[in-house]
Amino acid sequence: MNIQAEKIELMKLILETDNPSILSSIKKILKRESKKDFWDTLPQSQKDEILKSIEEIENGEIVDYEDFIKKHK
Repeated sequence: MNIQAEKIELMKLILETDNPSILSSIKKILKRESKKDFWDTLPQSQKDEILKSIEEIENGEIVDYEDFIKKHK
């Protein structure tokens, strides 16, 4: 399902509910989401490690989980 269809489905569900608790929870989530991106809260050292890891994955520099576990048992 694409993002626009997801939004429409979510709007339908919101319009159908009369539960104030659900509406309040959704409102809190959306307000919190709009305030900050978790990426902005990370220290630069963590950002660098994540970006390095993504680059390694893109370059095929990965190890199968099972192989990794075998080496560390």
